[in-house]
This record gives sequence, C-alpha cells and structure tokens, in this order.
Amino acid sequence: MRRYNRNMTALTKEENDKLHTYRVCIVGCGALGEYVLEMLGRIGIGHLTIVDPDGFDETNLNRQIYSDTWVLGRSKVEVAQERMTVINPLVEVKAISLYLDKQNALGICRGHDLIIDALDNLESRFVLQDIAQALNIPLVHGAIAGWYGQVCSILPGDRSLDLIYGNNRGHGIEKEQGNPSFTPALVASIQVAEAIKILIGRGEILQKQLLYIDLLNQEYMVLPLVRK
Repeated sequence: MRRYNRNMTALTKEENDKLHTYRVCIVGCGALGEYVLEMLGRIGIGHLTIVDPDGFDETNLNRQIYSDTWVLGRSKVEVAQERMTVINPLVEVKAISLYLDKQNALGICRGHDLIIDALDNLESRFVLQDIAQALNIPLVHGAIAGWYGQVCSILPGDRSLDLIYGNNRGHGIEKEQGNPSFTPALVASIQVAEAIKILIGRGEILQKQLLYIDLLNQEYMVLPLVRK
C-alpha cells in the first residue's frame, strides 16, 4: 500500500504489516496525547483508544494540534477521533470521554498491547502504572513542563514511576513551568519511537532509564533508574 511506502526501510514489510494488528491505549488527549495519536495513526497502528474527559478551551490553542477556534468547547477525544478518519481511515479509534481512575482503569486498559502515559497529573500516572502492571502491559511514560521533558518505558515488573517521583503524589511542575508548543512535539515523538520499538521487538528502549530533556540549555541525559 502506497500510504506506508515511506515507512520503509525503517521498518521491514513484515513489521509494517503487523502494525495494523496492534492495540494502543493513549491516556490523555492534551498536547502530548494528540501528537502521539497523530503519529501512531499515520504510521499505521490499527486500533487506538484515546482517553480524556475534557473539552477544548482557548488556553489549548498555543500547543494542542487538534485545537482551533472552531472546536472550542467540544470534546477533545471526539475531535481526535474525527481527525483520524481524515488522516487514516484504516485506523479504528475508540474515544473515551472519562477521567481515568482506580474504578475504571482496568476496563479501559484491558485488551491493549501497549499504553501511553500522556497525562498531566501524578495521581493518574500512578493509577496507570498499577493497572499496566496488573495487566502485564508495557507503559511508555512521558511528561513535559516548559522547556523540559522526560520519557521512559516501563515494562511489566518495573515500577519506574516510583523511582522518578518517590512518594510525591501531588501535582508535577507543569502548572508552574507552562507548556509551550515545541516541547510536547519532541517528547511525543520519542514516546512513539519507544512504543514502536517495543511492539516490533527491535532496538534499544529506555527501560529502567529516564531520558531527561532540557531544551533551554540543550542538555539530553539518560539517567539510570535504580533503587539505592
């Protein structure tokens, strides 16, 4: 299929063909989640679930690629679902307009091959990590704050968020640092690359490692995540 010609030769034909069989759950449909959905849909992941309770407002216009003045007030996940029918109608998108919590997380995440953390609060991130572990599903974590971002891949048996955040269950620093347009695009791209590598079983991933990105000072560091 010509649609996927430019996936080659980064992917083999067998890898490319298999992408359509995978199911990925993206939790969060803000700046990170929208970029992640866009890239996974374009590369050819066949089944995508996008989860977020919010609608678009004017503060989203600086960075969220599915936001524009025509969709203000509309559900983010519904707009994202409609967008994918235009980008790649071969992709099935399930839109869930709910806040992920301990009560619904199992039902939302069950049946997927991989989960993407595109959230903006620590409480929900830890719920997602618990559910991913319970379901034996890989989880790709990403977070942004101003000029800074981070990514790691959490495979079954790992609890990397415990090592990143410790006992902190409050808010991260996103609210203090702000969210410009460029940071989520970069972090989402790395999350998608990690997701594809995990699904096809090829390449080095950020397991038990945290990629820390400082775009202001051009610092990119891979930090080991080990218990002391």
